Amino acid sequence: IQAAWNLKTRALTEMVYVDEIDMDQEGIAEMILDENAIAQVARPGTSLKLPGTSQGGGPSPAVRPVTQSGRPITGFVRPSTQSGRPSTMEQAIRTPRTALTARPITSASGGYVRLGTASMLTNPDGPFINLSRLNLTKYAQKPKLAKALFEYIFHHENDIKNALDLAALATEHAQFKDWWWKVQIGKCYYRLGLYREAEKQFKSALKQQDMVDTILYLAKVYLRLDQPVTALNLFKQGLERFPGEVTLICGIARIYEEMNNISSAAEYYKDVLKQDNTHVEAIACIGSNHFYSDQPEIALRFYRRLLQMGVYNCQLFNNLGLCCFYAQQYDMTLSSFERALFLAENEEETADVWYNLGHVAVGIGDLNLAYQCFKLTLVNNNDYAEAYNNLAVLEMRKGHTEQARALLQTASSLAPHMYEPHFNVAILSEKVGDLQRSYTAAQKSEEAFPGHVDTQQLLKQLKEHFAML
Repeated sequence: IQAAWNLKTRALTEMVYVDEIDMDQEGIAEMILDENAIAQVARPGTSLKLPGTSQGGGPSPAVRPVTQSGRPITGFVRPSTQSGRPSTMEQAIRTPRTALTARPITSASGGYVRLGTASMLTNPDGPFINLSRLNLTKYAQKPKLAKALFEYIFHHENDIKNALDLAALATEHAQFKDWWWKVQIGKCYYRLGLYREAEKQFKSALKQQDMVDTILYLAKVYLRLDQPVTALNLFKQGLERFPGEVTLICGIARIYEEMNNISSAAEYYKDVLKQDNTHVEAIACIGSNHFYSDQPEIALRFYRRLLQMGVYNCQLFNNLGLCCFYAQQYDMTLSSFERALFLAENEEETADVWYNLGHVAVGIGDLNLAYQCFKLTLVNNNDYAEAYNNLAVLEMRKGHTEQARALLQTASSLAPHMYEPHFNVAILSEKVGDLQRSYTAAQKSEEAFPGHVDTQQLLKQLKEHFAML
């Protein structure tokens, strides 16, 4: 037993990419028994949890804003990143959301297709089917009825436990030869957080029947296990069998974008457009990349293409207004923002438009209008860290030091990943003579954005001053 234990611990130390492991035997045993455990320190460019390690040279936060996790803001809101899937089995079994809730179940399929399941609700006074009274064994022996019933339980009722029971009985009745049931069992395991079991089911289904949707599901499993390189290889193998498949190419582009490899992502999005020139996500992401690459005129062409395709919403007109402003087409800027305000569906969208109008006001030199726009941003969304930061700058120009400091502290607490509030606090503290606070804030700014030259110069000045003391 001791020899076997030594062999396991030696294999573990070879697998995990760290210099040394300081862990008791109980902790090692937990990692060996946990099939979903991943390396504590990932190799550069192989993890989505450490996007800063990308080899692709992502955009700097000074040019393109980043999210809390450090990734650049994309040109498209994706269901898979917004849905907040349950991370544990207990959370999934509790079934917090069904098709009756306001929010649609958006990543229930491999292709991220929104399912129109609300139309299945026929009885407004009670449940369509009482699941607790169903004899699942009887229905599992009727393949056509079992598939429809599974779809209802899984997508409409969101009852993963009963769906898994039905799928297990049905695949047993089919003598484990029906690839469709293996995919459904894999979906249930994925929702329950059993990613390794889901991986086995999807791989088994792919051996029986090569399907694009199964490849997409398997890639989702690998992404949840933080194995983007494996997912990329899987997509590329799928492209060999399904040449020109848009969803696979788009999946590769998404992974590259999440890994901060923007140049590779843009190339694959262009490949998507070669196959499908009406692909909204690819057009939006390429336009966004051009905008942040200081090419607003080219970005404007992509957004106009979306407008011609019939996309008509607040976000599009907001982006059109920004592109027109930076491309110096001032006649269209304000009308685009007016249309965006008219089409805004909630307060968060309204806040975004007012914030961008504040930037336009700063650009034309009307600081009073800018002040009012940023105030209106906070009226609509009280957690808008960027608006707090910009209001603080305007307050500093007016000489209101204490108000500026309070606004900057609010901004830095709401968005610690932003470097601007920390840097502004450092500058403000340095001007009033509070060098210690200035040095602490400058260090936080450098941690958020190591390549910021002004922060490095300020730190150098402060260190020289401390050395003289």
